[in-house]
Amino acid sequence: MLDYTKEDLIELGAEITTREIYQQPQVWQTAFENYKVQADEIAVFLNNIDEIVAFLNGIDEKHDYIKVILTGAGTSPYVGETLLPYFRKIYDERKWNFNAIATTDIVANPLAYLHKEVTTILVSFARSGNSPESVAAVDLAKDIVEELYQITITCAEEGKLAQQAHGDERNLLLLQPAPSNDAGFAMTSSFTSMMLTALLVFDKADLAAKAEKVSALMTLSQEVLDSAEAIQKMVSLDYNRVIYLGAGHFFGLAHEAQLKILELTAGQVATMYESPVGFRHGPKSLVNEKTVVVVFGSTDSYTKLYDLDLVREVAGDEIARKVILLTDQKEDLENVEQVIFSSQQLADDVYRVFPYIVYGQLFALLTALKVNNRPDTPSPTGTVNRVVQGVIIIHSFDKE
Repeated sequence: MLDYTKEDLIELGAEITTREIYQQPQVWQTAFENYKVQADEIAVFLNNIDEIVAFLNGIDEKHDYIKVILTGAGTSPYVGETLLPYFRKIYDERKWNFNAIATTDIVANPLAYLHKEVTTILVSFARSGNSPESVAAVDLAKDIVEELYQITITCAEEGKLAQQAHGDERNLLLLQPAPSNDAGFAMTSSFTSMMLTALLVFDKADLAAKAEKVSALMTLSQEVLDSAEAIQKMVSLDYNRVIYLGAGHFFGLAHEAQLKILELTAGQVATMYESPVGFRHGPKSLVNEKTVVVVFGSTDSYTKLYDLDLVREVAGDEIARKVILLTDQKEDLENVEQVIFSSQQLADDVYRVFPYIVYGQLFALLTALKVNNRPDTPSPTGTVNRVVQGVIIIHSFDKE
């Protein structure tokens, strides 16, 4: 793994995070195997896919309008933010209204998002299941919404959210493979495992098509892991700012990618995210001679036009230290580092988020090592924690 021995990584405080980044293809395989087991009704301790379909179909048949809230705290809401465009694309929004809303927003202003008369499915993403805001958001939803259903996707069987789901017929619990419960500070395999499970649950493709896509995303992601030297070359450049840009699914993914660098370097490297089109409207001011700009390129022919316009513009300005484009094929570009993710099976951007974020995770890990920070425990002051502390949910809420 990387150009370090295990002993080196332990000494650098990076062994856990490195291992958890590299284990992801295996975690995804396990998550998909669990999904297939569910479909075949083999393991009685797991909710099988027939139950998942029945769960969703039962709600669909009973209600004319269903609001779906994809939620979580910290990295977890970025799962919903990333998947949201795809779900809105494949579902009839006159019946299924998908939203990505962080629990931190719900807790602070519940009546802006939760309504008594609106049938709601609250899809909670949680590594530990113990974040105060995530637990409080569930409590608020139960208190406010008359017709509430839940899907709890979590990595910790012993967490509060998982424990609350047991025995609740209106709460579908989907536990993730045990290794996905990251021991390191940063959410890596937990993020991608929960994202894959949610995608498998809500994607309308048949099992064979899903299997083909999962195989392809695992292959591409492994190629990224095997090419860490190329990423190290980029990390060796002189920079102290990193900007991630992405449209559609990649906008939410850019949010997560920039957070990884911010977390793992403890803020020593400034980060930002935007869409390629939105970048010109002020955020471009952050670019200087010590800035790396990473663009998550779309495979959509129309969206790609805007991606490439922005890439050519920023590269042509000759200010940024480096412009990096992640793309499905080599483009006619100058002064741009192109990272090619070629796969005919992943024609839709939503499944390409997995190899793209692996690139971002490795970039963040190597950047942290570059600035001599310890990725496994990156907060030198201890004021930023694996499970957030300091949130006191004591404020009573009057729903009337």
